[in-house]
Amino acid sequence: MNKIYNVGIIGAGVSGVVTALQLAKHGIDSVLFEQGKSVVSGPPFCHLHAGGNLYPDISESQCKLLMKQSIEMARLFPESIDERPTFISVPKTEKYEFNKLEERLDVLVQYYRDLIVEDPANKILGAPEDYYKIYTESDLKVLAQRPSKKQPKSPDEWMTNAIKLIDYNKLKMPVVLVQEYGWNLFRLGAQAQLALNNTPFCDLKTSTNVTKIKDVRTENLDYNWEVSTKNGIYKVNYLVNSSGFKAGEFDELLHLNNARLIEFKAAYVSKWQPITGLIPELIFHGERGTPRGMVQLTPYCDDYYQIHGMTNEITLFVNGLVKSNTNEPQPEFEAGIKQKLTRGWDYEEVKTRTEKAITSVTKFVPTFKSASVGGPPLFGAQQIPGDDPSLRIGEVRFPCKTYARSEIVKASSALTVANQVLNKIQEIGIMPTIKDSGRQNPILESISKDEIDVLAEALAVQRGYPKALSRLLIER
Repeated sequence: MNKIYNVGIIGAGVSGVVTALQLAKHGIDSVLFEQGKSVVSGPPFCHLHAGGNLYPDISESQCKLLMKQSIEMARLFPESIDERPTFISVPKTEKYEFNKLEERLDVLVQYYRDLIVEDPANKILGAPEDYYKIYTESDLKVLAQRPSKKQPKSPDEWMTNAIKLIDYNKLKMPVVLVQEYGWNLFRLGAQAQLALNNTPFCDLKTSTNVTKIKDVRTENLDYNWEVSTKNGIYKVNYLVNSSGFKAGEFDELLHLNNARLIEFKAAYVSKWQPITGLIPELIFHGERGTPRGMVQLTPYCDDYYQIHGMTNEITLFVNGLVKSNTNEPQPEFEAGIKQKLTRGWDYEEVKTRTEKAITSVTKFVPTFKSASVGGPPLFGAQQIPGDDPSLRIGEVRFPCKTYARSEIVKASSALTVANQVLNKIQEIGIMPTIKDSGRQNPILESISKDEIDVLAEALAVQRGYPKALSRLLIER
């Protein structure tokens, strides 16, 4: 390979593709390596996290940063955002108190106002005063008597549909409806892949494993790194490690060590009976890792629902969280988890875990007992930099002058990482300083909704999921 690329990116997950797209926006060429057949294939995400309300224990500063980053990503990929709200509640069995959640919601409302003052285009979650609405028990009793709406428009209509199904006697009062939207990974992946294939500034190499990286910075060449694959050696000036939970493998090749955790998780696809009207995402808080771990029910089209249950029998796994040791930067999962990541799941385990997930929902939504297995799990592993498993914000590190390691924990951090890499490349002189050209990316904007619809459906089917998971509940 005689061509010298300005940037080489390992891994076309959400961080890798957003970095490549931001570089292409400014005319900076890159080569992007992905071992899978398509981009953004894991770990799965389903929720925008515009405020971090699924995490009652994280800091206020993390919640605000999640909101800011989520808004930025939603503006970049609007066709992947499902504009339906989220129902948040605390079961009577739990230690959490609603007043603590309410205090944080008020902080987020003010922060959202500040973001809109900074840039009016940040107003993607509706009016700040409508970011959340609280419902008392008496409010719920009134709403339960109202007719359902097939396509709810107002918070009260969304809550009416939901409360007819929920056993709210098991919940502390009040409960809340928040403008935390859904986020469709198939649609984001489709738009990103179409855009990358359209731009001359990115050479996307899918079905391509990186086998070796050679540091040639001291050899007085016109480039700094040689990236080897089965098909050849690629010369790059700047290297970005966006390989997610496998980031340590490439650190090891470069004789770098960085403390990290990696965690394997799964969500389960279920099919339920048709109901009268759309419902919001449902969250029933609970202590993570205990038998009462949080239950999350995410609605999709055609009566499909995704379930998270934050227990070791459902979403989490015994030995599913592992850490690096002093001499090996890449943590290793046990054989059973490795098999899931490389060769797939045993059907009996899919059935057993999905049925346990369904049972966890029926504690709060009794009629959900009629749900059945709707497809294979959505699963994957994620990195957590450092040694704090509760961390939800990770960005980027620069271990040496021409090497960056993406350390995102949530998909919403991807644009932040991309812009930090862009700034570093300018700082060290690989490219000239560029003028601010706005927050949008014309390469992404050139992709039509119809193109996204077609490829998103194809990606879902290719990966073995119902095609309904590629569509939005709320058509844009």
